[in-house]
Amino acid sequence: MLKLITVALAVTAGYLAKVLITNVRRQRDLRHALQTRTPYLVDEGLGRFSGAWRETAAAANELIAALRVAEAERKGQLHQLEATLGSLQEGVLVVDESNAIILANQALATIFPESPIISGQRIETVVRSSAFSSFLDDVRRGTAATRVELEFVNGAASVWTEATGAVIVPWTGGRGQWVLCVLHEVTRQKRLENMRKDFVANVSHELRTPLSVIKGFIETLVDDHAHIPEADRDRFLRTIQRHADRLHVILEDLLTLSRLESRTSGMHLEPLELPRLLRELVEDYRPRALASGHRIDLQLTGELPIVAADPVRLRQVFDNLLDNALKYTPAQSFITIRAAATATEVELRVMDNGPGIPARDLPHIFERFYRVDKGRSREKGGTGLGLSIVKHIVQLHDGRIWAESPAGQGTTIAFTLAIQPRSVPIAAPPTG
Repeated sequence: MLKLITVALAVTAGYLAKVLITNVRRQRDLRHALQTRTPYLVDEGLGRFSGAWRETAAAANELIAALRVAEAERKGQLHQLEATLGSLQEGVLVVDESNAIILANQALATIFPESPIISGQRIETVVRSSAFSSFLDDVRRGTAATRVELEFVNGAASVWTEATGAVIVPWTGGRGQWVLCVLHEVTRQKRLENMRKDFVANVSHELRTPLSVIKGFIETLVDDHAHIPEADRDRFLRTIQRHADRLHVILEDLLTLSRLESRTSGMHLEPLELPRLLRELVEDYRPRALASGHRIDLQLTGELPIVAADPVRLRQVFDNLLDNALKYTPAQSFITIRAAATATEVELRVMDNGPGIPARDLPHIFERFYRVDKGRSREKGGTGLGLSIVKHIVQLHDGRIWAESPAGQGTTIAFTLAIQPRSVPIAAPPTG
């Protein structure tokens, strides 16, 4: 009897062990199915325990199917969101509670081209700005301004943006505060604003000196004209005339720049024979050059093709360049106009063997009101706008302009003009 009981207990223990092992395996497989979102295959056996397990497995499979549908919908929404954000010109950034990048559109990558933006990367490794990190913290606290201007420094350059931010609910269902930021780049506007401020300051400075001189001499003439000797009155009036002429030249140059920078610059491109224009220039300037002890020459390399140019504006370019060369080089200097053609353009150079331009000044000579020698420039009647006008005219011809001045070897101002395509005639300006 005891032996029979022992056998029965052994059989029961073996069966229960098998059930336990099977259930452990099934639980492991079911957990793996839930984690990987793959359907669970129900096995048979184990008698009456199989029915309950099938119900559990069926419920788990329904949950897995629902999760897969939800994840597919979420991925579709994310793809749609990324496609929508990709078409925006503003940079869009989503970071989680630890400032790891969740989403960034293409426009954001163009704002920070030097730093690749990778999902999961902390934003501090891409945007090294304590101001931006503080802005993200302020957004989470709800203390950020509606719109914040931020400067991002990249080497010697700066990128300016206007940033707005808002806290959003994590779409992964987790906890924490995600932040959605929109960055609108305003670097160009900022530079234009700074240029406008500098321009107003420079114009005010340039106009103040002649106006002060004119005002001072006129007040003297008005208050004490009866007792001023005739020679002094004549000297005062000539000084007033000289500074009034300077004011007129400055205002004329400013109006010229304004017209060149407007959409209606008044440019009239037409087919132009350069050799003829250049020979006329040399003949016109040779008497003045001889009178000041200079020598002016023309060098034409090979046959020059027809170019597309505005003859009046091109003459203005050479007038400015030759006038500078005559003013700022000593007597007995040589001035040369050189022209040579390539396959697509004509390169023109106005060269002198004067003292040259210091290397520190060379990158700035085409800026408005920039003078290498301020005192001498004003003494010679320069406004500081001539080379800026030259640069604008060349650019309106789709040309390039640059300056060369090796130490002690004079100065060269070079620019290019496009060759007129034979099959695309340029209409002459209207007459009458």
